[in-house]
Amino acid sequence: MDMFKEYILQNWALILVLMAFVIMLIITVFLDKRTIKRMYLLIGAVFILSIIVFIEFYFSNDNRYITLRTVLVAIRYSATPIIISLILFALVKRARWYTILPALALAIINVISIFTGIVFSIDAEGNLKRGILGYLPYIGVGAYSIILVYILIKQSNKQITEIIPIVFLAFSLLTGMVFPLIVGKEYSKIFCTTIAIALFVYYVFLILQLTKKDALTGLLNRQAYYAYIDNYYKDITAIVSIDMNGLKRINDTYGHLAGDEAIITVASCIFKSAKIKQAVFRVGGDEFIIICKKTNEKELLDLINNIRYSMTSTNYSVSIGYKYSTDSNKDIENMVKESDEMMYKDKLEYYARTGEKR
Repeated sequence: MDMFKEYILQNWALILVLMAFVIMLIITVFLDKRTIKRMYLLIGAVFILSIIVFIEFYFSNDNRYITLRTVLVAIRYSATPIIISLILFALVKRARWYTILPALALAIINVISIFTGIVFSIDAEGNLKRGILGYLPYIGVGAYSIILVYILIKQSNKQITEIIPIVFLAFSLLTGMVFPLIVGKEYSKIFCTTIAIALFVYYVFLILQLTKKDALTGLLNRQAYYAYIDNYYKDITAIVSIDMNGLKRINDTYGHLAGDEAIITVASCIFKSAKIKQAVFRVGGDEFIIICKKTNEKELLDLINNIRYSMTSTNYSVSIGYKYSTDSNKDIENMVKESDEMMYKDKLEYYARTGEKR
């Protein structure tokens, strides 16, 4: 009972954060069921690791339990990269189960170390010592963390409001790799709490971001479009209007699921073509707008050419219009109007050229 009470007292903050995390997952309506299940798996792993770490330190001053401690250290060293791999598995949309395989390989090496000491060993006085592969667990955590941050940034809309939470998460993961080297094994006592808080904060940021995103394409939505114009009015130098050609024909011929797939493909082509200063919004069914901040005319034309080139690898086409202005007294509504007019002209030329009915 004393052991149980001590665990509760030492890990109460962690327990509260994990409980809040579970409640948020239960009431959320923004994430798909697969992602939520992966989050539950991650929460369970963090909770179990906290118990293992507690037991290890609870018996750390009793040399009668060196064998038990050796097994628990192997589990702790294995659990850290596994948890980071589970974070990758939960947060990255296209991550598959084999994402965890390198972490499992590290776990096997840690188990072997129980008998060989190649990663760690505990001497007769109960002191933990590194083996020839002593830094391997940290390398594994570092590799997973770098891959995770890179993918999260790549699949984001590259706006500062999305980059900051990713940087925060990266910093939290970095502490899990660096602090043990600075303060020693004592950091293990707060590792689970650190990871839990970092994930919970990132999850809250993620939910807030999802309210600004279009559910179908993942692009910024109309609400975010108006907010963006208000916030960055002075920095806007160009507006690009894009409208998909032939969506009605696709819907009528192949059904709305095929139409949705077409919209997703077009949105992906537009998004991949845009740079960090060029925010992409879905403002209607098949209507998209790109707002360019501090973008010169060459960069604007490169953007349009990149979109047209990207579309050649699909079975779809788009009409594009734009308006460029460096006038400090510019009227954004007029810029959008002129951009739309150019786009409609491009659309008329498309239908005249192809003979397709609108």
